[in-house]
Amino acid sequence: MTVVAPASALLQAAFEAAGEGMLLCDTAGHTVLLANAAARRLLPGALPGEPVTGPFPEPGADSFRCEFEGRSLSGTRRDLDGAHYAWFIRDETEQARHIAHHEFLAEVGWRLSTSLHVGRVMRTVVELAVQHLADTATVVLPPHRHRSSWTRLLPGRAVEEGTLPERLLDGVPGLTESLAGLPPTPSRWLDPAQAPGWLLPAELGPVGAMLVTPLPGNAEPAGALILARHGATAVFGEEDEALARVFAARAGMAIAGATLYHEQSETADILKADLLPPDLPVIDGFELAGSHHLHIGGDFYDVFGPAGDSTDTVIALGDVCGTGPEAAVLTGKVRQTLGALRLVRAEPEAMLRVLNDVLLQSGPRSRFVTMVIGSVRRVEHGRVRLELATGGHPGPLVLRADGAVEEVPAKGALIGVMPLADIRPATVELGPGELCLLYSDGLTEARGGPAGRGHFGEDRLHRALAGCAGMPATAVVERLSQVVSDWLHGGRSDDIAMLAVRAPARTPLSLRGGGVPERSPFLIAARRGDRRHRARS
Repeated sequence: MTVVAPASALLQAAFEAAGEGMLLCDTAGHTVLLANAAARRLLPGALPGEPVTGPFPEPGADSFRCEFEGRSLSGTRRDLDGAHYAWFIRDETEQARHIAHHEFLAEVGWRLSTSLHVGRVMRTVVELAVQHLADTATVVLPPHRHRSSWTRLLPGRAVEEGTLPERLLDGVPGLTESLAGLPPTPSRWLDPAQAPGWLLPAELGPVGAMLVTPLPGNAEPAGALILARHGATAVFGEEDEALARVFAARAGMAIAGATLYHEQSETADILKADLLPPDLPVIDGFELAGSHHLHIGGDFYDVFGPAGDSTDTVIALGDVCGTGPEAAVLTGKVRQTLGALRLVRAEPEAMLRVLNDVLLQSGPRSRFVTMVIGSVRRVEHGRVRLELATGGHPGPLVLRADGAVEEVPAKGALIGVMPLADIRPATVELGPGELCLLYSDGLTEARGGPAGRGHFGEDRLHRALAGCAGMPATAVVERLSQVVSDWLHGGRSDDIAMLAVRAPARTPLSLRGGGVPERSPFLIAARRGDRRHRARS
């Protein structure tokens, strides 16, 4: 086959038509001999007869990659013969822009995902916008009660935050439309000169372009993003606006997510505050003390002080089956029912029976309650009488003055399980300084000890309580909490609730012994004969 050499004109045409920039240079003087059209577009100074200057490295290097007059260029040198060499130059501006956009959006993703606090998310949005999109950035949230929250970042300043009246929003071109969720208005249609001073202060100088973009949220706009570029000739190109819309979409979802989390947290806090045990009232005639180490929706206690012509105080401690929102709802229902029954001065036994009927009629019986309810009143000679009724709950313990611990013989079935609750209440009287402890089974079932798996148990509870004779009610509860905590060794436990009622210690009749209560064994033995607690059938 015969190879025909192309004519020089044909070679010249192919050289000119190449999409890659090509420079033919001489080795001796590093002078440009030929430059095709692509090379002349990328390197306007690379003309035949001119020295090889511009982005090219020192003689001897065979490649480069640099920014040159707003473009990202790369070049490769190829030696042709001993007297000539060529540079092949590529314009990588678009590729570099895509990489920059990808890196920017990746940064947006991880920075906006690090917080669920609305204020922090808004600050992050304006910081990212100023770093990559504009000279100033402002986020405005939809009005709430006729005021809008805003966050702004101006050149040379820290992030600023505040609120403004809803009526001022109309003064910003395109803002009302963006907050309504309408498509963004192209920047060329917005006149920055119409922007109010609260948005773009005059000391910032001339603003060449402004862009207002909606921040899409969950089913409704999360706000609007206002960007501005300084300088009389500044503009937002189509690619800038497209990138701003992508950024705004991600920012809007982050703000919407943080707003939703904030609303849910507020709701949860309100519900939690209603589910936590109340502050114990100060009742004349006896002491009250409670301990609350539990999850929301599990154990609970409540105290209803004297109401109307009744001088009794009603105490209740219960354990709702399970934890979590469903248990929390049931706990709220039980406490509300008890509060209503207290207003009609129902006795503890009647309260449990009504509560049982209420739970049975409330739907599927997948959850139940164990509970002890007591009516407390002060009787003669400083003694305190408790009428106690239980439903499937551990019997309260009585700590006598001599350290003896007795279980109140009240019995009853689980509440909310059987149509007819079997309840056998009991009455117990406390002498001066004696105490009645209501507790949940989380106390005796706490797992710990030397092996880490043993139950705290009733025997240890009895011994620990016996060692608290003579202590105030608050000290007894704190002492038992500490003993159980030591048993757990820092491990997790089920809910633990305790509520103690203590009769006041008898006031010394004289100053003998410096006012210290009498500890004579004879007096203790004498008081034993006064104890009365009996089961009522």
